[in-house]
Formats: sequence, C-alpha cells, structure tokens
Amino acid sequence: MTSRHPLSALRILPYLAKWTLLAALVAAASGSASALFLWALELATATRISHPWLIWLLPVAGWLVSWVYLKVGTQVEAGNNLLIDEIHDPRKVVPLRMAPLVLGATVISHLFGASVGREGTAVQMGGSLADQLTHLFRLRHEERRIVLMAGISAGFASVFGTPLAGAIFALEVLAIGRLRYDAIFPCMLAAILADQVCMAWGIQHSHYAAGALPAISAWSLLAVLLAGLAFGLTAWLFASSTHALTALLKRYLPYAPLRALAGGVVLALAVYMLGQRYIGLGIPVMMEAFQQPLPWWDSAGKLAFTVASLGSGYKGGEVTPLFFIGATLGNALAPLLQLPFGMLAALGFVAVFAGAANTPLACTIMAIELFGPQLGPYAALACVMAYLCSGHSGIYRAQTVAVHKHRMGPPEA
Repeated sequence: MTSRHPLSALRILPYLAKWTLLAALVAAASGSASALFLWALELATATRISHPWLIWLLPVAGWLVSWVYLKVGTQVEAGNNLLIDEIHDPRKVVPLRMAPLVLGATVISHLFGASVGREGTAVQMGGSLADQLTHLFRLRHEERRIVLMAGISAGFASVFGTPLAGAIFALEVLAIGRLRYDAIFPCMLAAILADQVCMAWGIQHSHYAAGALPAISAWSLLAVLLAGLAFGLTAWLFASSTHALTALLKRYLPYAPLRALAGGVVLALAVYMLGQRYIGLGIPVMMEAFQQPLPWWDSAGKLAFTVASLGSGYKGGEVTPLFFIGATLGNALAPLLQLPFGMLAALGFVAVFAGAANTPLACTIMAIELFGPQLGPYAALACVMAYLCSGHSGIYRAQTVAVHKHRMGPPEA
C-alpha cells in the first residue's frame, strides 16, 4: 500500500534533482548542436540555389561521404535505428563520432542537391551527445535508456521548434501502441530547454499558417477522415518504397559508395530535366501549399526524389520531405473535399508523418504547436486515421509492435 505520510513526497527530490541536471546537460548539447546544424543547413541551401551547377557534383559527394562512413562510421551507420535498438536493449554507448559524421554528411547532401530532411540528423546528434553522459555519471542500463530518449526529444524539439511534440515523439516512437512514461519528466524538460537553447543562438524556425477553418460538421469530419486515409496510404507507400529500393540497391550494388554514386547520377539528371523544385528541404514549396493551388504531381515528385536519395544512402532525415509530401497532397485534395487549401495542407503536413513514423499523438501535438489549437480536433482525426491506414511497418525499422493497431493487424507473435 502506498504511504500517505506527507514526508513520503520528499523521496522524489533526489530523482528530480538528478534528472533536472541530466536533462539540462542534454538540452545544452543538443540545442547547441541543432543551432549549428540549422545555420550550416541554411548556408548550404543558399549556396546550392545560387550555384545550380553543384548538382553535377552530387555523385562525387555521395561517393566520398559513403566512403568515409565505410572507413570510420560503420558503427553508427544505422542512425536512428541504432538509437532505438540501444533503448530497447542497451549494450554499448553510441560513439560520439555519430554527431559530427551525420552533421557533415547531411550538410553535404543538401549542398549538392539530395532530397533529404533534417530530423534524422538532429535526433542522431541529440542521442549520441546524450549517451556520452553514461560514462561520466556511470548510468545504469535503465538510466541510459532514459537519457537516450531525452536526447531524441531534445534533438527533435530543437530542430523543429516544437518542444511538446519532441517530448511525446521520444516516448511514442520506440514501440507502436505504447508510451514510456518512466521517461516523461526528463524528455519533457530536455525538449523544452533544448528548444530555448537553440533559439538563444539566434535560430528562427519556419512559420506556416493554416488560415480560416470551417466549423465542425458531419461533412468536414468525413472529409478529414477521407484525407487521413489518403495520407496513411501515402505514408505506407513512402516507407515501403524506401525500404524496397534500399534492399534492391544493396543486393545489386553491395559497395556503398557505388550506390551513392549511381543514385547521385540519376538524381542529377532528374534535376537537369525537372529543375530544383523537389530537392533539399523544399520549404518555399511548402509555403505555397498553404496559399494557392499547386500541381497534383508535386507530392509524387518529392516522394520519388526522396526515396531515390535515401535509398541510395544519402544522409539526412525523412520528416521534412514527409511534411512536403503531405502538405502538397493536402493541397491537391482540398478542391475534391471542398475544404480550404491551408487547412488540408496543414493536416497533410503532420498526418503523413504520423503514418510513416507511427506517432499520431506527437503529430497531433505538433499540429497544435505549429498551427494553433483550433486545428487540434481535425489534426487528431487525420493523424489517427493515417496511423491506422499505414500498416505496422514505418520509416524506423527498429520500431517494435507493442500493441497492434487493430484486430486486422498481423497475428500475435
């Protein structure tokens, strides 16, 4: 039976003191790393835009980055999946080299025109930097799990400017259908502080406006559910295509630098024929999706470029391309569903990511942080629908299935 003595509450003070210190250290390191990364990313993007000929060097850049990873980065090649694996089964501290390797590789990917994101880089930097505290404080396995989760939350929160979503993401992403509440305090504190640290370095995040929203009605709810279905199927297509292309290229081109070289050639030729619209982060196009009608093929173009980039081994992340794919798909669906462009773009922005990462709660919170609380009910429906329709696999192979999404899921092991 739990003690009700007033002094029993004081037993939590050592726990709070310890995890406040650890979360603050994780936040300082992750927030600063994200600030450096975002500054470098902005510089690389501006350089590529002003020097379009750099796209022709993408195959060479890919070859060099893959060769460096082959020589000194094989232990950290798995990226986000390595962090998730270590949380599930702690064995060995993540090498510190993960942070500079993924930072440099992602900046190079953007400089020369690959279609990758930034979440993977921030999460890997946050996780690897946080894990260095394991030796310093002689953390036990269970404590190490929590500090790794705090690093993930800090990296995610600081790179997108969404602290609450960052904290929930770290708790939700490990296993489908289950949250890790034992880490909620460190993850929440690390995410909030890391976001503040990143902004203290002068970093400004992109802002989007969903615009006016219709009143909740039978049709608006049904339309959002239909859109969520499309977002979920798109998330499934993205994840399955990326995994399939990665496996195919590894089978026929087992030497990693050669895969990056071949993929870089294909991407450079595609950019030569179609332009730079579908490379890099694509933030200007995402901005357009909230304001005006866009070609229906924009989401397909970004999906193809991103699958080709990630499947070839270029480093970065999946999330920002998923934002692009979702926002432009929502834009295309708006006239069909008779809903505003801004609203559907905002829902697609978060819901395709929710389906691909199997994190509907984090993405609902992200929608509220980015677009305001009025979008919350619609975002919740769209994200949950996308989550249910995207299958039990996603962009993170190390993610386990704790609870199946529905009775029609795969049989219990």
